[in-house]
This record gives sequence, structure tokens and C-alpha cells, in this order.
Amino acid sequence: MMDLRTTRRGIPLTELGFGTAPLAGLFTPVSEEQAAGTLEAAWDEGFRYFDTAPHYGLGLAERRLGQALAGWPRDEVVVSTKVGRLLVPNPGGEDRMDDDGFAVPAAVRREFDFSRDGILRSFEESLTRLGLDRVDIVYLHDPDQHWEAASTTGIETLVELRDEGVVRAIGAGMNQSAMLTAFVRRTDIDLVLVAGRYTLLEQGALDDLLPAAAERGVDVVAGAIYNSGLLSRPRPAPDATYDYAPVPTDVRDRVVRLAEACEAAGTSLPVAATRFPLRNPQVVSAVLGLRSPEEVAEAVRRATTPIPGTLWPDLVESGLLDPREGSR
Repeated sequence: MMDLRTTRRGIPLTELGFGTAPLAGLFTPVSEEQAAGTLEAAWDEGFRYFDTAPHYGLGLAERRLGQALAGWPRDEVVVSTKVGRLLVPNPGGEDRMDDDGFAVPAAVRREFDFSRDGILRSFEESLTRLGLDRVDIVYLHDPDQHWEAASTTGIETLVELRDEGVVRAIGAGMNQSAMLTAFVRRTDIDLVLVAGRYTLLEQGALDDLLPAAAERGVDVVAGAIYNSGLLSRPRPAPDATYDYAPVPTDVRDRVVRLAEACEAAGTSLPVAATRFPLRNPQVVSAVLGLRSPEEVAEAVRRATTPIPGTLWPDLVESGLLDPREGSR
């Protein structure tokens, strides 16, 4: 069984969490058989924390996860989903593909809604797709342009769900650390999911989010730890992306330098990238997006591979890692 870390709300999260976006056709299609086989492999390898969202494949990720959940003991699995994007009818959309990164028909479309009614509707529809009567964690999803609504009615509605016991913990999930820090400092949340801002490549969350979370007793889940795949191979692939866009030259050069330093120390870039966020005591899980049984097995291998003791100090000394990381 994979190691567990317990949140302040008493929720046990496996150190590696399973991110379901790839199983919903992120960039390329994934068959029903492959999705089911991948989720079963994850269960067999010890994953017990699964993260999903309506946004992923226009509900497909939740439906596929729900099919797997039907065969697992509910009390042994932790599920998080997200609210803030409603799925609404999209007449004519079934004849074209989704235009937001997923290889699925656009039979419905996303509509941001952080009102009380919108969040409750989103939550109920997620429960239906998942086949559950409760979930463990609910995040406000990407409220970047919706701070006022998300930080008031959004949080208030999640607190209501938490108080009713249909949710055990609440938070926000974003690709930036600044607004997450505002949520930590100003609202009654339990944890945050920060995507891409606390990775081996960049540690911007050290400037704001992680200190605030430590001060306020808020747990941190690290997502997108490969920076949309850039750190997932020993060297960046020619078609690699960074934040789901083409890789800037300076970023690619930095990744190559990181890879060379990892190799010189006797390890690999993907192993170091997998292990890095879990060094921080504020991080309760690192979520990986996986799309095949082979990727599941490789993720576990990376997470359990020892890191040479010289790696982190060497990366700090060469300017490839924030100096604050050198003392861990």
C-alpha cells in the first residue's frame, strides 16, 4: 500500500493522487477499455486518492471514475471533484469536438457559475455521474476571473455542504498561487490544489501560498507536477508543452539543465520531479494525470526510487532550485 498523509480534517490521502483528466481524452482519445484498465491498475498499485472534475471531458472523467468506484469499497477511497463550471446543453455540438482540449463531442458546453444554485446543481450532477451520495473533497475550480462570487457565495455554499456532512473538506484548485493564497488567508477552507506552481521546474508557491498555508493550517495538494508533461521524460520531447502551450526556449533550456544535473547525480528528471513536491511537509499529496496501466506502474516506480543525497543541494548551488529548498 502506498504511504498515506492525513489532512487536518482527518482524510487519509495517498502520497500520489490519480488525476483523471487524461482518461477523459485530454488532447488524445482514450477508449473505455483503456480507461477502465488504467483505473484498475491504479487501485492494484495502491492509489486511493482520485481527483476529477466536470470540466474533464465534459463529464466523461467523472462517469468513467464512477464505473470503477462501483467495484471498490467506498470507505477505502478518497474522491475529490470540483464546482464552478456547469455543463449545459449545446445544440448541434454533438457533431463537433470540444474546443477546450478534450477529444470528446461537444454535446454540452461549460458555463462558469459560482452562485449557490450553480454550485449545488454542479455538485448534484457530479454525484450522479460518480454514482455516489457524497464526496470527500470539493474544490472551487479555476475561479481566476470570478473572485467576488467564488470567495463569497462559492465558499459559503461549500461550507454549507461540509456542515451537512456530504463533503468532508473544501478548497480551491487553480493554476496560480496568488489567488489561492487569498482564499487561504480570507476564507474557511481546508486545503488547496495548486497546479504547476510548486514543481521541480518552478517554486513560485514558496513566495506566498506555502507560507500562508503553514500559518493557517491549510493542506496543499500539488497538481500538474510535470508541468503538463514537460518533466515526464528524461529529456523534453520535441512536441512537449508547458502550461498546455508550446515550450518557450528559456524554459526548455532550463529543463535540459535540470535533466543533465539529475543524470549527473545518478537519477532521472521524472524521478526527481515526482519526488520533489512530497519533500514539503505542507504537501499532503501529489496528483499525477495518468492514461495507461504502464504509466501507473511507472509513476509508482518513480515515487519509490531513492534520490541521491547530493541532488537537491547541487540543484540549489547551480541555481536550478530555490535556495529555500536546500534545507529540507
